[in-house]
Amino acid sequence: MSFPFQSAIFALDPERAHHLGLRALSAWGALGCPPARALPHLPIRVAGIDFAHPIGLAAGLDKDAIAIRGLFGLGFASVEVGTLTPKPQPGNPRPRLFRLTEDRAIINRMGFNNGGLEAGVARAAAAKRPAGGVLGINVGANKDATDRIADYVAGVRAAAPVADYVTINVSSPNTPGLRDLQQGAALAELLAACRAARGTTPLFLKVAPDLDHAMIDGVARAAIDAGVDAVVMGNTTISRPALESPDRDQVGGLSGAPLRLLARARLADLRRATGGVIPLIAAGGIDSGAEAYARIRAGASLVQVYSALIYEGPGLPRRIVADLGECLRRDGFGSVAEAVGAG
Repeated sequence: MSFPFQSAIFALDPERAHHLGLRALSAWGALGCPPARALPHLPIRVAGIDFAHPIGLAAGLDKDAIAIRGLFGLGFASVEVGTLTPKPQPGNPRPRLFRLTEDRAIINRMGFNNGGLEAGVARAAAAKRPAGGVLGINVGANKDATDRIADYVAGVRAAAPVADYVTINVSSPNTPGLRDLQQGAALAELLAACRAARGTTPLFLKVAPDLDHAMIDGVARAAIDAGVDAVVMGNTTISRPALESPDRDQVGGLSGAPLRLLARARLADLRRATGGVIPLIAAGGIDSGAEAYARIRAGASLVQVYSALIYEGPGLPRRIVADLGECLRRDGFGSVAEAVGAG
């Protein structure tokens, strides 16, 4: 499905197009955003937070929290900004973002490029949000950090007073060694330290879809033991299904439509491993109400969208919410919560 101006946007370098889009959303938000068209009210409560509906924006699009109001104006119930690191960092050398148009996918090796925790949190604190809009802040470690757990603790401590929830992101493949924090004693130490730093703000953990079954079991045990409030499954994948685009062999994390089956399967694995004790959030390859519904039935309480916006356009969040409502009514569910894990 194309949308107005898609061909003009796709004629631009992907990273330039990304920044122009963010600036447009920021300007739209500064103007106040037109009144939002009524959406189906599909409320769900997760980690003590009330969400107007389950559809949220994943971290990575608005790394520096510059377009929060405009992103809510697209119809998201929640917006997660970041990843923010304690110190500003430029990320990896360009080019580092590639459209795989034939596959409706993206490969990126951005490397947590952002302007730093202090500036990002200040913008998040100043941002105007619609009533009931849920703001998440995603935090990570600097590439050159000598103590990565200390970086996460700094991020959680700074973000917690501002955010409705804070996500600790150990799932990116583009910071060398970061994914090592997803397992064993390192994960347990990280979660304990971040839990102590978060105060009363809910703490979410974001993990990769490339985990094997044993690693998923370990994540589940560690998250339960640490009292994590929700787990996000997942991020981009370093695996490569069959792809058609000329850029299919670029190094980095793959997102978009080809990630769908892997992300859905790992979500089901994590639901099994946690036994439904911890709320799950699905990310990766979600581009329709039907797919959002499939993830909810597989165990997700919330779903997050990102790459599909590039191919489906800014009307996507509203379409997903409307179609999700139809799916729930068709199958006789009186609420989103009733459908979680039902499939």
